[in-house]
Amino acid sequence: MIQLQWHLWHPLHIAPKKPIGNFSRPLISLQSPHTLLSCNNSKSSLSSEVSFKCFCHKIENTHEASSQGFSVLAADAPWDHGSLWSTMAFYMFSFHIPLSFGGLSLVAHVLREPILDPQIEAISLLGTQILELIAALVLLQSTAKPQYKFVDFFKANKVPKERSWLLASAVGFGFLFMLVFLTSFLADSVVGPKAINNPVLKEILVSSNISKAACVLVYCIVTPVLEETVYRGFLLASISSAMKWQSAVLITSAIFSAAHLSGENSLQLFIIGCVLGCSYCWTGNLRSPILIHSLYNAMTLMITFLS
Repeated sequence: MIQLQWHLWHPLHIAPKKPIGNFSRPLISLQSPHTLLSCNNSKSSLSSEVSFKCFCHKIENTHEASSQGFSVLAADAPWDHGSLWSTMAFYMFSFHIPLSFGGLSLVAHVLREPILDPQIEAISLLGTQILELIAALVLLQSTAKPQYKFVDFFKANKVPKERSWLLASAVGFGFLFMLVFLTSFLADSVVGPKAINNPVLKEILVSSNISKAACVLVYCIVTPVLEETVYRGFLLASISSAMKWQSAVLITSAIFSAAHLSGENSLQLFIIGCVLGCSYCWTGNLRSPILIHSLYNAMTLMITFLS
């Protein structure tokens, strides 16, 4: 908010013989959500001279959580709306699909092995995910507005202390676990039980300690940072500046679910995307959805390993 104030003195060449007295009377007061303009006519008994003075100063907008609403995401995104969807399409078809779904096949072709060893598969998966993360960060930096730096992508918005990202992460993870459990129970009741264990991932986890370490790095660190940067930090932050945050969360969650190319898990992925999007809107801090994502993947790895 900008506050602009004018103080008015009128020059008098002949001083009055008798003091007139003190008064301060507002002449104009115009208020808007961003600007306050006020003019005062003041005359002092100690001075016969009145002059014109103007000054303005910036008042930082520090609304409380109640006046901010649920979402605290900035109205100005680091990326232009005109290039938003072209950037997203370029990421999907140039980096995400080739590396996430074709990376292991490329490694097998280079090594001339029809079936990769579980340890080599885990290391290759880690390598392709790191490569995709680097490519995504370079793409987002190159398409961002000139005034935004790389560190601005991960900088948290200024919010009240009540909006703790750690507390939001804990609540979000608990809520996510409850929703996923409920949807799984309903799906099993309607279409029949489904095996929780992923045999391919199970084989990688039990093959060696190097495979376990590679899976933990992939699913608990690299993938959460990559996906939350793209789907929440870039996509959600960009489209929420042009529409209601609820619609933005639903759209990004649908894209997040579709990007995994998993029809049987699409509903759960959509719910996960909604929870992660809400946590980002509430806190304005990308660390919250990253932590929730990491905890959920860690729980999935643990269930797969122990099942």
